Amino acid sequence: SSYTDDQIGRIIDYLKETDQYENTVIIYAADNGASGEGTPNGSVNENKFFNNYPDDLAENLKYLDVLGGPDTYNHYPTGWASAFSAPFKMFKRYSQYAGGTNDPLIISWPAGIPARGEIRQQYHHSVDIVPTILEITGTEMPKVNHGVDQYPLSGVSMVYTFDAEPDAPTEKHVQYYAMLGTRGIWKDGWKAVALHAPLVGKGHFDQDEWELYNVAEDRSEAHNLAQENPEKLQELIAAWFDEAAKNNVLPLDDRSAAEVLGTERPTEEAPRDTYIYYPDTAPVPEGVAVNVRGRSYKILANVEITDPDASGVLFAHGSRFGGHALFIKDRKLYYVYNFLGIKPEQVFESDVELAPGKYTLGMAFEKTGTGDNGESLGTTTLYVNDQAAASGDMRTQPAKFTLSGDGLCVGYDSGDAVSELYQTPGRFEGGTIQAVGVTVSGEPYRNLELEAQRMMLQQ
Repeated sequence: SSYTDDQIGRIIDYLKETDQYENTVIIYAADNGASGEGTPNGSVNENKFFNNYPDDLAENLKYLDVLGGPDTYNHYPTGWASAFSAPFKMFKRYSQYAGGTNDPLIISWPAGIPARGEIRQQYHHSVDIVPTILEITGTEMPKVNHGVDQYPLSGVSMVYTFDAEPDAPTEKHVQYYAMLGTRGIWKDGWKAVALHAPLVGKGHFDQDEWELYNVAEDRSEAHNLAQENPEKLQELIAAWFDEAAKNNVLPLDDRSAAEVLGTERPTEEAPRDTYIYYPDTAPVPEGVAVNVRGRSYKILANVEITDPDASGVLFAHGSRFGGHALFIKDRKLYYVYNFLGIKPEQVFESDVELAPGKYTLGMAFEKTGTGDNGESLGTTTLYVNDQAAASGDMRTQPAKFTLSGDGLCVGYDSGDAVSELYQTPGRFEGGTIQAVGVTVSGEPYRNLELEAQRMMLQQ
């Protein structure tokens, strides 16, 4: 993009101004092929893909005139992804095809590379970048680091290409591919690919059909030679398993995005049932915040209201494209669950006003079932102290909230507002938040005040 080009230009200008440019190695690459997360119909909210929730074309067309605006997080259909990757097959996430992985790589080192503006055709992979840097700097890869044996580098240095002829043979001989259940292998100009889509959750990898391409002559992988050359195909399949064993590729994993993102990840701190958050601290990234996905949960806020017109966010996590928030507005307590930005928002409003005083304010979601697309179904009850103040049916997202880093916040909302009922930062004013607790124990929501006291004492 023009913005990226401009920022890279600033770095290069600085290096030239400080006389560092000539002996600076710049390696510039894209990350993958065109993105296919937009699904066949495109999307007005890419978070639906990450929650394995289908896009509705008729609903999306209602947003046609506002695409690219603040109400959309839109993405082009997979047909455009294929077009952008042409002449190669497929797109991002399909690691076995060139359309998913082939990208330009630029290496600049004025003091070390005599060639200027030349193109090299040798096959290489991103794992070859580190060996290249090590050779340029004369650095040897340590075999042991802090007492821990290191895996050997699997890449091959590209330094030889600096002086090579454009079409000289590559010094790399084999490279496996594996991602999200897809897999393939390149070996001395031949390529074998398994027919297995990513993130499908079907398994049965042993039943996959394989294709064979002579990419030295057929770079766009247009002519499948599997039936004409079965011996070469079996040779490459065996080579894939050899490389997989060397590089800890197995077992293969093709779980859906929602399954992967909805699973607890290992952290330094083991998951627990109770989390306490304090006001005006930095946003907590979703990866280490409390996980309320696919389960019953409760949110408790110990609050003292000193101004009758106190208002603002008590708790917020997510954005207008998916998230939930507990807040005070017009002297009432609100809980809003914004399900993937699909209108209308799920709004729960207290039937009592909040006068000055000390409160335990909160909500409880009791999961009772699961929908067709993995969403949790259940009942939400809003509480003022230990008295129910609103109740109704609700559904929750199966996977992630955040698309652009909207973390969990207490006392404000750091990014896009979860709800149209307030504007960011929505800072809480007119009182004090002691702390907000979130429990995922699945126990019934009985005495709010006693439970809040117990939670605070645990800290």
